[in-house]
Amino acid sequence: MTKTYLLVSAATLFTLIAQAQTVPRRPSVIAFGDATVSTQPDEARLQFSVVTQATTAQAASSQNATQVTAVLAALRSVLGANADLKTLSYSLNPNYSTPRDGTPATIIGYTATNTVEARLSDLSLIGRAIDTAINAGANRVQGLQFGLKDDQRVRLQALRLATVEAKARADAMASGLNLKTGAAIAIQEGSSVSIQPLRTALTASGPTTPIENGLVDVRATVTLEVELTP
Repeated sequence: MTKTYLLVSAATLFTLIAQAQTVPRRPSVIAFGDATVSTQPDEARLQFSVVTQATTAQAASSQNATQVTAVLAALRSVLGANADLKTLSYSLNPNYSTPRDGTPATIIGYTATNTVEARLSDLSLIGRAIDTAINAGANRVQGLQFGLKDDQRVRLQALRLATVEAKARADAMASGLNLKTGAAIAIQEGSSVSIQPLRTALTASGPTTPIENGLVDVRATVTLEVELTP
């Protein structure tokens, strides 16, 4: 009897201590903020590919190397001896026949592809760089992208605006309940950089491909949780 009574008393004591230590959570509201800051780009990246075909792998590779060397030299003549150029990928693949009579496919040649990226700080040279690379032997141009060398300042600006919007939304929701917002409980950020669609055009009025830079959009999102007070 005594032993059972002591066990029940201990359990009751622990329950009372736990209840005393539990602090009721104040009501809160979670709001979302979103802001985008648009700015002019200060760099561009261009991708050029040289694609060559020949009956043998050696011939396709050799021809490709000759054309790529010419393309790189031509780009340096426009962008400077210290131009920011790098190889992105290289491939050499066999080409197969596709007979319709069910006979096995055979190798009829090889295709070599070398893709090079050029990074430009002078955006006025983009059109000239494209034309120069094509004239030197590049037969594919893809992946023109605009960006920022350092987007930290713009990111912080977008983040501040998103936070202000999140706080304003929290205030509006609190006001709808005849309450006010109190201290911040938690805040979380997210951000992304997107490029507006690039517009390019070829005209007969001049030899240089015209390029419109567009804008770089830096977007920040914020999720804010704040207390509600009377």
